Amino acid sequence: MIIVNLDVMMARRKISSNELAEIIDITPANLSILKTGKAKAVRFSTLDRICKALDCQPGDILEYRADNSEE
Repeated sequence: MIIVNLDVMMARRKISSNELAEIIDITPANLSILKTGKAKAVRFSTLDRICKALDCQPGDILEYRADNSEE
């Protein structure tokens, strides 16, 4: 499963959801969907803008954890 650590990076960079949404040109509602991990997909262009705004790598935001529930 993919874990979204966007809120962690935002806290490290001391940036609010509204600020980031404005910088990366998406709605606060769509940013919230990304932050909570409810998004089914994320465009590379959006990921690129997030990484530029937060000065980070995609791996700082997205994390893979094995889902052991299927065993």
